[in-house]
Amino acid sequence: MRPMIAVAISIALPAAALAGPASNAVKFFYVPEVKFEADAKYRDRFTEPVTKLFEANDKARNEKPDEVSCIDFDPGLDAQDFDQKTVSKTLKLAEAVNGDTAEVTASFNLFSEGDDSKREMVWSLKKVDGKWKIADITSKTSDWTLSTLECGSSTE
Repeated sequence: MRPMIAVAISIALPAAALAGPASNAVKFFYVPEVKFEADAKYRDRFTEPVTKLFEANDKARNEKPDEVSCIDFDPGLDAQDFDQKTVSKTLKLAEAVNGDTAEVTASFNLFSEGDDSKREMVWSLKKVDGKWKIADITSKTSDWTLSTLECGSSTE
């Protein structure tokens, strides 16, 4: 009986069954609910270079709590607004592993309607102490990379 259940689960969730460990590190930020990557409670899931931006973001937020910090949107979504049901339903992950590095491409829609709701995000990962950690996030949709975003004021 148990093998039948395992088969049914793998048929019902083919993307999850075939995606792999690097994809699971990314999937965590999308389902069952979207999580804000820059939140300090998820910091152990990241590594350089993106952790340097998170530290600069924390510093900016602490120094000027009434001002918008560097990361004023959800990097994994390339947006501020979204519909969780649509993100969960449309999320597709594609994984390419090369030794201790991996790229996971997350494709999804923010909303059920509108071409501008389609997103394609590339998550760069490194294996650290046997665990996949996120090194960077790039938006193919909007052409930016998280670790290269400016943080901090250029004028005092």
